[in-house]
Amino acid sequence: MSMLDATRAELALIVLYLNKAEARDKICRAIQYGSKFLSNGQPGTAQNVDKSTSLARKVFRLFKFVNDLHGLISPVPRGTPLPLALLGKSKNALLSTFLFLDQIVWLGRTGIYKNKERTELIGRISLFCWMGSSICTTLVELGELRRLSKSMKKLEKNLKDSDKHKNEEYCAKLQKSNERTLALVKAGLDIVVAVGLLQLAPKKVTPRVTGALGFATSFISCYQVFDSMLVADKVVLCVAVASITTQVQGKLKWEACFAHQA
Repeated sequence: MSMLDATRAELALIVLYLNKAEARDKICRAIQYGSKFLSNGQPGTAQNVDKSTSLARKVFRLFKFVNDLHGLISPVPRGTPLPLALLGKSKNALLSTFLFLDQIVWLGRTGIYKNKERTELIGRISLFCWMGSSICTTLVELGELRRLSKSMKKLEKNLKDSDKHKNEEYCAKLQKSNERTLALVKAGLDIVVAVGLLQLAPKKVTPRVTGALGFATSFISCYQVFDSMLVADKVVLCVAVASITTQVQGKLKWEACFAHQA
């Protein structure tokens, strides 16, 4: 019975993850770039999967530009240096523009918007916006990692006589550093993916290279969504686990009671 309950808890976690539009989008992204890697730009089943998945993903991104628009008008955290604040706002503006223009591209690809030439032009502009936002993200993460490194070194000096890994503040900063390092790697790879999609260096960044790097960044995105879900829905998960534990304990008591009567 306990194994069945554990399986139910695991399935509940998967359901919670798949209920998020962001998670489904990133899974489709992995399929899209995996197909691009297999097709290598050649006609066939893999290329058809690539194109159809790319179009399907645009539905998950409808009105998503509002998120970055909200980030654009929101105040920056206190103590953030001006260059990092400006880069962060530029990233929000570029990403919001990319997501907005991507909706027009979707209208064109579905046949609602009839001007194909303008659709292709808007598609290229949107990709340049995405590449620009990835460059801004890379610079922001580099700056934030530098700030974190300085604060961690100061904290290490204050914790000379104690184990730094047992200090909550140090562990929190270390975890933040790891998260930002992963975001930096993803943003750097996304720049190359954008170069591949725009065909700015077709001999070096081939469809296979674009597909491989796109699949890698999709995998990172899937992990980031899952990690943020665990942090955001910690209370929900704790309640679910507590409920399951209570049920298991109750069943064990009943089983023990019946065994004693027998």
